[in-house]
Amino acid sequence: MPEVNRSAPPPVGGWTRFVTARPRLALLAALVITALAVFAGSGVADRMGSGGWQAPDAESTYATEVLAREFPASQPNLLLLVDSGSAGVDDPAVAAEAARLTERLKAEPGISGVGSYWETASPALRSEDGKEAIIAARIGGDEKTAGETLDRLAPAFAGERGPVTVSLGGPVAVQHEMQTIIQEDLLRAELIALPVTLVLLVMVFGSAVAAMLPLAVGVVAILGTNAVLRGLTEFTDVSVFAMNLTTALGLGLAIDYALFIVRRFREELAGGADTRTAVGTTLRTAGRTVLFSALTVAVSLSAMLVFPQYFLRSFAYAGIAVVLLAAAAALILLPAALVLLGPRINALDLRRVLRRGKKTAAAGAGPAGATADGPGAGPAGGADASPGRGWAWLGALVMRRAPVFAIVTTVGLLLLGLPFLGVKFGTADDRQLPASAESRVVQEHIRDGFPGSPGGGLEVLAEGQGSRADHADLKDRIEQLPGVLRVDGPVADGPAAYYSVLPKGEAVGEQAQQLVRDLRAMPSASSLDTSVTGTAAVLVDSKDAIADRLPWALAIIVVVTLLLVFLLTGSVLIPLQAVVLNALSLTAMFGAVVWVFQDGNLSGLLAFTSTGDIETTLPVLMFCVAFGLSMDYGVFLISRIKEEYDRTGDHEHSVTFGLRHTGGLITAAAVILAVVMVAIGTSRVTNTKMLGLGIALAVLMDAMVVRSLLVPAVMKLMGRSTWWAPAPLRAFHSRFGVSEGEAAPAATPTTPAAPPGLEPTAEAEEISGARRDIGEPARR
Repeated sequence: MPEVNRSAPPPVGGWTRFVTARPRLALLAALVITALAVFAGSGVADRMGSGGWQAPDAESTYATEVLAREFPASQPNLLLLVDSGSAGVDDPAVAAEAARLTERLKAEPGISGVGSYWETASPALRSEDGKEAIIAARIGGDEKTAGETLDRLAPAFAGERGPVTVSLGGPVAVQHEMQTIIQEDLLRAELIALPVTLVLLVMVFGSAVAAMLPLAVGVVAILGTNAVLRGLTEFTDVSVFAMNLTTALGLGLAIDYALFIVRRFREELAGGADTRTAVGTTLRTAGRTVLFSALTVAVSLSAMLVFPQYFLRSFAYAGIAVVLLAAAAALILLPAALVLLGPRINALDLRRVLRRGKKTAAAGAGPAGATADGPGAGPAGGADASPGRGWAWLGALVMRRAPVFAIVTTVGLLLLGLPFLGVKFGTADDRQLPASAESRVVQEHIRDGFPGSPGGGLEVLAEGQGSRADHADLKDRIEQLPGVLRVDGPVADGPAAYYSVLPKGEAVGEQAQQLVRDLRAMPSASSLDTSVTGTAAVLVDSKDAIADRLPWALAIIVVVTLLLVFLLTGSVLIPLQAVVLNALSLTAMFGAVVWVFQDGNLSGLLAFTSTGDIETTLPVLMFCVAFGLSMDYGVFLISRIKEEYDRTGDHEHSVTFGLRHTGGLITAAAVILAVVMVAIGTSRVTNTKMLGLGIALAVLMDAMVVRSLLVPAVMKLMGRSTWWAPAPLRAFHSRFGVSEGEAAPAATPTTPAAPPGLEPTAEAEEISGARRDIGEPARR
């Protein structure tokens, strides 16, 4: 093996001096800023919306806005379900009370376009058994105003009203109840995740002091992001669903970054460095990795900005803010805290009692924590005498049988992803809510008991100076289209008119979506311009918008990821490998999403109702988030492998070394993040449940299968060519690239010799012993 001369580390200065010169002042400033963030971010959830699936520049959006302005009755978003009991909706007393409720509703501020079965005698507003009927109205204003109006109306209209019982439903009620439930579930998820996370961190670090630091970083990131989102609500729509991502990523990534930095700091202390030198080395090594990791995650999330739906854009806003704030806290506040704590980072070792027997048995083996490779290692940390030995053994085993592990793992992941080939895309509706939610109960009564679904059909808007004959001709041609059950209208007001079209089959089924396309392709009279809206039309436009922008989003993720990983490694093949393996790690998540949430498997256990499809935007969101988190773990592993390869020039040893020093760290971080995501997945709203549980599965598969098995196997098969790059790119990396380790002079061939730090009595023998344990001859 070539001997590599390693230059001494540069003196502490630069960024280290900046962030640690006044550590108490830095922490005090952080406390003040955090307090201001609490104030600035208060009430952020109340200003968020629960929609955002509709593309704002779509034809359906335009038609919906015109109809809401010109024909409010055509777009009811509030439905009062009037239950007459055994009397029947045509009973005189029932009719009188319904008429009184209708008149009262018309007089309410913010209400327009009120109509009822008792005024119109429309069969679509009367249940088939004759016991229920509907009063339909439209609440004006944005989502926040509509929610406030609904809160005011509910006590006055819902409940027992003389001979009838009134329940509130419709899109406004569904969205408002969904928003309320999400806020309640998020609070419960935080109450579950925080104590469990603290326990896991104590188990990982051993020290209660060290365990509190990642939580502090996470709290700063979450509160800061809430303030950012509160500011954004002044300028744009933000989805309330993004609050879940703020909590999950705020805790998860803060813990990842703090684990990585604190572990490296304790490692340097264990090696004999003083506090400030240890902080400086930590920032030059682990700090760079954290910075690159944050950039790769932020890039993955920023790809959602190319989509027009504010539901997806909101996750980009929240994700980018929380990632950058978590990295900033880890790179500024955490080093300041480490300077103040020094060796006291290992204080309050809560595992000491459990380890007392092990310490006694190992008393003759040398001081505990001498190698300090694991997250729990360090002075007085009581680490095992050979931390990471199991990971070294696993790495040697995987590389010994690299073709087998590569093939079996790849085939297994692809098989897990097969159900996604049968994915069906749909739109979110009331069935996202728990079965007991009032607005869902109302919608189910309407869906199951009424001949037509108010608000569930299609509307064709016709604009222009068309004659009566033109409008009649348009109606005739609509009625002749396949998939049309009934056409009502036209209802005209000046130059605009609309037709209500009831499709055959399900309101958003394939037949209804095809009818939307047929209506838009149908030639109309030269004097009339038509546009189509309705639930199926919104779904068609949403799918088209995502399909149109998806290549751009993927290009952003792939190109920037390739560039960042190249700057970190100087290799052409490692960035390609990272992208491919990260994508492969997501197959299990996508397969499970379809098998569970679309097909309904485990629906009883997980307490949700399958609609037979997946909301169109969810796979995009889950891909961007899970890909970013996979890159997070990938950067941690690759950077440590690259650092060791730069130091020794030994490819196989570097892979084993990297897995040994990061395997436990990555697994611990993944388990903790999975706990947070599972807590989010306990939500009663199906989409949030799918998001939390799906990403938890992706994170665990990536850490425990891809990073532990597939990456070492692939790197073994690629050999030293892993680090290849053409001369121009090598020159580019030499000038602009960075890595976790300090730059080393070029290797000079010489007689084989153990490089510094790998003397036969230390780590080299442990790794060689791991190879011998599985029957592989020790190699330099």
